[in-house]
Parts: sequence; C-alpha cells; structure tokens
Amino acid sequence: MQTELSNRLGVEHAVFGFTPFPAVAAAITRAGGFGVLGAVRYTAPDALARDLDWMQAHTDGLPYGLDVVMPARKVEGVSEADVETMIPEEHRRFVTELLDTHQVPQLPEGEAAGWRITGWMEQVARTQLDVAFDYPVKLLANALGSPPPDVVQRAHDHGVLVAALAGSPRHALHHKAAGLDVVVAQGYEAGGHTGEIATMVLTPEVVAAVDPLPVLAAGGIGTGEQIAAGLALGAQGVWLGSVWLTTEEAELHSRRLTAKLLAAGPGDTVRSRALTGKPARQLRTEWTDAWDDPDGPGTLPMPLQGLLVAEANSRIQRYEVEPLLGTPVGQIVGRMNSERSVQAVFDDLTRGFERAIDRVNRIAGRA
Repeated sequence: MQTELSNRLGVEHAVFGFTPFPAVAAAITRAGGFGVLGAVRYTAPDALARDLDWMQAHTDGLPYGLDVVMPARKVEGVSEADVETMIPEEHRRFVTELLDTHQVPQLPEGEAAGWRITGWMEQVARTQLDVAFDYPVKLLANALGSPPPDVVQRAHDHGVLVAALAGSPRHALHHKAAGLDVVVAQGYEAGGHTGEIATMVLTPEVVAAVDPLPVLAAGGIGTGEQIAAGLALGAQGVWLGSVWLTTEEAELHSRRLTAKLLAAGPGDTVRSRALTGKPARQLRTEWTDAWDDPDGPGTLPMPLQGLLVAEANSRIQRYEVEPLLGTPVGQIVGRMNSERSVQAVFDDLTRGFERAIDRVNRIAGRA
C-alpha cells in the first residue's frame, strides 16, 4: 500500500492512524503505517513532552506525526472565565437534572473535571507546538481548518508537512490556498466532527479540487478493501481513527465503554452537537438523545457546549454510567467487534487490500 506520499514520508503503508493514545500511535508506526498522536488533551506542555519522549523510544526511529486543534482566527482578550459567564442557567439546570435522573455521583472532593476544551484554544495549541518542534515529527495535522499562516511557515521551516481536515471541496481549496501540503477528505461516516458529504462522493471531489496536492481519504474506512477503494478514487492514502479504539493498546480505561463499542452496529452512532456544540459523530446514548430532544433547551455553540458538559462527562466516564456513556466513533464501529492488537489490525488491512487488488485484476483480465 505505497503511494508517492507514503514514499515521501518513508512509511511502508499509506495508512495514517489518528489516535489520542501514544501506545497506539507508536504501534501504528511500528506496523508500517504512520501514527498520528492527538494533542488536544495535553493542556500541560510537560505531559506532551513526556509522551513524545515515550514515542521516540518506541517507534524504532520510524516517522510519526501530531494532530492539534487550532482555529485559523481567534478572538483577542477573551478568557475561559469570560466564556463561562455566557452559559445560560437553563442549560446548567438541564445538565444537573439529567445527571440526577441517572444518579450520577459527584466527583470526589478535590478531583478536577477532565478535559475542559482548553485544548481548543489557540494559546494552548501554540504551547503544544513549542514542544512538538523539539521532536522529529514529520506531519502536523489540524482538525479545525487551516492553521494560522505563521504556524504553517514555522512547520515548513522545520521540514514538517502540514495537513488539515476538509468536509467539502470548498474547505479543501482554502487549505490549498493557505499553503498546506496534504488535505484529509473526511466524509460524513467519520467519527468526531464531520460534515454532510459521504466519503465516496467527497474524496474524488477533493482530489480534483486540490490537484496536485496529495489527499487522504477518511470516514467509514476500516478494511483493506475500503483502503483500495480510497486509492482508486485518487487518494494517496487513508486516515483512520475509530478502528484503533478497540485495539489492545488503546487506553480507554472503561470496560463498559469497550463492550458498548464491540456490541455496536453501524446504525448505533449519531451526528450530534451534544459533545462540543458542533456536529460530531458518536455513539448514540441517552445523553445524546436528551440533547437532541426538541423539548429540551438545545445545545450551545462551540465552545460553550464543551465547557458546559465537561464536568458531566468526567462524572459519567469516572463512574461508567452505562446509559450515558459514549465516545466519538464513526459508522465503521459495526466492524469493530473484537479486541485485537494494532499489528493484527494491520495484518487484516493488508490482506483485505491484496484481495481487493486481486479481484480488480481478475475483472480487468490481468490475472
């Protein structure tokens, strides 16, 4: 599964694996793919440095990348505390009542809520980059549009390629105009924030729009046959995220959540604003149902929704409150029905790719 882009980056397979877990990212790289570590949860620079040190020690000198969340534009002089004051009391009451209905305990005294969307703020992402550029990362990906121009230039000065996700050809053209090196065409089927165009339609549209920039196909991809389809549509590789959640190296720290993922079918996800305020595909739960109920107060725009529900999500996850317990995941979850190592996933991907190529060759009369 080699392409011009994979050869340029020095990887065996044009499979780019996004994950928040260092052990998974390192295993993807060792298996011949390109591991991309999600940085959004690293609000402390020393924590990111610690895990990048670990990545360096466990990737055998092979390449890997980093994914940040950095807006192209920012609002000056607005702090997290300022944003907190914009949250209506009606929405705070709704969260409290929903948690009380499901008897979700409070966090222990002194235990802070987990990730509070601060990783989405530009100043946090810039501290992540201050750390990252001390390491031999080969690709910097941004999940929230094109990074600011000075960040693109800084990455290029370090010899780092810059990528960004696009949910439409218009987004992709913006990335090209911003001087980016790679566009990730992320279809509707993907987990997390995603647009409204399906991968099969989006990929060739983006390929045509940004030619000759390399494009990675993303969304609903989790088999070797689907990788072959992505490359046949003109992509130079694939971007996979959801399939790694049920690998043995993943650090979900919740057996109940893992069990829900293994049992879910492709129809058990929903594109909801409940998590951050922007449409994000995730497991459908009583939590997402409550926020999508027309009789409720409705979700708030980003970043208000993320700040509003941060403590609630920490409580739900800490106590594994099953009816409310979910995670961002794509429609490929229906194929994620067993816990396997990252290497075993790669073995299946390569075998499936070979089957697809053999099938096409037979159809074309070449075999």
